Amino acid sequence: MRALIADADGVLVPRRIHALPFGHRWDRTPGVTLLGDAAHLMSPFAGEGANLAMLDGPEPGLALAAHPDDTEAAPTAYEARLFPRSEAAAAESARSGVLLFRADAPQGLVDAFAAHS
Repeated sequence: MRALIADADGVLVPRRIHALPFGHRWDRTPGVTLLGDAAHLMSPFAGEGANLAMLDGPEPGLALAAHPDDTEAAPTAYEARLFPRSEAAAAESARSGVLLFRADAPQGLVDAFAAHS
């Protein structure tokens, strides 16, 4: 990593990592819902963002197909599935971030892998 940084061309620009607090939910607003990072912005440390986004594509459509005559039931059903899975992934991502950035890093990550072997 040090060599990668030392050999980089140009100026390194640190970037903040933004995340919604896990457990984040919103009140139902008729005719509106969110998907992708707008619904579950989290750090990349669990590798779940793309997986969640892939579910966010078909799930609203499936909910609409299941409730063709009730445009409010569809987003309500979608959000009922979205919130729990997003919360679990965001919590995992936050835990992984703590492991990666502990003062004794990478020992936390080593310990986590050792616990699963």
